[in-house]
Amino acid sequence: MNALELNALYKTFGSLPALDDVNLSVPAGSRTAIVGPSGSGKTTLLRMIAGFEFPDTGSIRLSGQTLVDATTQVPAHQRSIGYVPQDGALFPHMTVAGNIGFGLSGTATAKQQRIAELLESVVLEPHMAKRWPHELSGGQQQRVALARALAQRPRLMLLDEPFSALDTGLRASMRKMVAKLLSDAGVTTILVTHDQAEALSFADQLAVMRQGRLVQAGQPMDLYLRPHDSQTAFFLGDAVVMPARVEDGWATCDLGRVQVNNPLHRGPAHIMLRPEQLHLVPHSGPAHQANGCLGVVTDRDFGGNVCTLTVELHTRLCPLHGHPGNRSLLVRSSGIGAPPTGSTVHISALGDAHVLADTVVHDNDAITSQVTL
Repeated sequence: MNALELNALYKTFGSLPALDDVNLSVPAGSRTAIVGPSGSGKTTLLRMIAGFEFPDTGSIRLSGQTLVDATTQVPAHQRSIGYVPQDGALFPHMTVAGNIGFGLSGTATAKQQRIAELLESVVLEPHMAKRWPHELSGGQQQRVALARALAQRPRLMLLDEPFSALDTGLRASMRKMVAKLLSDAGVTTILVTHDQAEALSFADQLAVMRQGRLVQAGQPMDLYLRPHDSQTAFFLGDAVVMPARVEDGWATCDLGRVQVNNPLHRGPAHIMLRPEQLHLVPHSGPAHQANGCLGVVTDRDFGGNVCTLTVELHTRLCPLHGHPGNRSLLVRSSGIGAPPTGSTVHISALGDAHVLADTVVHDNDAITSQVTL
């Protein structure tokens, strides 16, 4: 069952299109992350779901109720949707208890009990109820903002870059805590973020936007391993994209023969491998040449636990290459035991390569992605 249904949403600001035919289904109780570069329309989409903006055309339905269509526009305060903005937006003139209890109905005793429950749910001590927002850390302020949004028992929770102001360690722990809290409460959640790693780890469903359009949506691992095009591939992480010739489920490229995940494709293509699919070892003899490719380390940048290597792939050493010229790529290797400059290494691919739907690398282009081994 889907909690939220977005159908053919269009929105323009003046002559500038902000959303262009956006369709998305969000399953009940799930967590969906919306990612995309600045100006892609993700915040506009979130504000439209919340009721702060209205589409020019299209419809929005939540739990079977029509919020927006050609004849209906339910205002934000009647949608039963929780919203946590990037900065928390706590009321500075109210205590933590006042912020959490804002808008709660019922007796004073019932309000206090509900506030105490919410403080416990977001892992804040009871004595924090008397503090003022300026007396809280960034992580504590975000938890208070989340508790305030949960106070009304919303049907849907919207999170707009809620962890961006936190330091790296706190950001990861807050993300895990919020994900567990919302899952335990069974609240359907939509997160907008610029952090691809955050989106991949937080969400059950990932939606990628670009220039106002929803270009791909699905399970995070599916999008990471099988992006529709090269822009999506690079947006979601480091990648190696190269030209190849595909036949009978195998690609012939500068890394030798690599199995692909689209056995029906035949002819020229561009394939993608993720960094963790590349395996680098010192070259130890001609037996390696039948599988993979040889290369020479032309530069070595030691950075402690990580060493960045520039490896030039000599296609003349690759018996199965289909394209002329040398290519180079950056490889991030362990700082301990990284091969020295000038050494010959063997690089092979593990698992399937993905056949992309578009073309961005030409035969004489270099492989320019950074990869981690």
